[in-house]
Amino acid sequence: MNTMRRFSPTFRTCGFWLALELLLILSPRLSYADLTTARQAMEDQTNPLMLMTTSQGAIYIELLANEAPDNVARFIDLAEGQVEFFDEVANATFTPRYYDGMRFHRVLPEFVIQGGSPSYHPLGAPKPMLADEINAIALGLDRLPVLNEDGSINPMLNVGNQEEFAQRVLEPLYRELGVETVSELDPAEDDIVTNLRGLTVMRLYEYEGYHYRSDFQTRGISRGTVALANDGPNRNGPEFFIALRNADWLNGRHTVIGRVVEGLVTADLIGGMAIDPTMFNPQSSVIYSIRRIN
Repeated sequence: MNTMRRFSPTFRTCGFWLALELLLILSPRLSYADLTTARQAMEDQTNPLMLMTTSQGAIYIELLANEAPDNVARFIDLAEGQVEFFDEVANATFTPRYYDGMRFHRVLPEFVIQGGSPSYHPLGAPKPMLADEINAIALGLDRLPVLNEDGSINPMLNVGNQEEFAQRVLEPLYRELGVETVSELDPAEDDIVTNLRGLTVMRLYEYEGYHYRSDFQTRGISRGTVALANDGPNRNGPEFFIALRNADWLNGRHTVIGRVVEGLVTADLIGGMAIDPTMFNPQSSVIYSIRRIN
């Protein structure tokens, strides 16, 4: 999901925080969500409840601390200014409230809204990247075949054509079987067919480098799910997305950290206009702040 390119910000740290203070002072106090109903909608009252205030209104997020403890803790620490960043230009250490003043830099209407990209933050990304916290068996990925009985590709993989199938499925399988050259294909044909017919989505993702855990539960990505964006296995930083629709093809590839309990109307407003992640767009919605409120 993370398609961002690294670039040098056009402003430096001091100017960023000054602009942020002015933004927070002048911002409209819009709200389409209610704290009382947000609390009532929580699955577990002991979970962290976060208020995300945006230029389109409020979004209340219940973080799932028992399902992704390390990544949830990092998200809270980033939001509350508990993570240190060293700025080499300023030669100083900062502990910013990381998300304050950032934008939803990637928006695909009726699919996802994505924010928190380190490419759009003057201090970059926190280190280290965190490991995935995903239970593939809880998601049922160990029971999903890559190929259906009729030979068609499981739609769960969201594979659009044969070329993509070769890249996403056949090449990892060849590597696993030690097939490195075209001349080795014919002698290995029976093994390839047997393994392909028995290949599950979970095993395919493991070929790609994902390592799954079984010591906690994991839920699928559906409308209102908050999950971490990444550019590969165990590459979790500050960037997150909110799903505007069910997206089971993302299951097993993104760590779920929370769920919107109130404010999906706001998320839909943010998702109403496509935003290209490769360029800055002043019309993109702003995250004024993210705060824990319980």
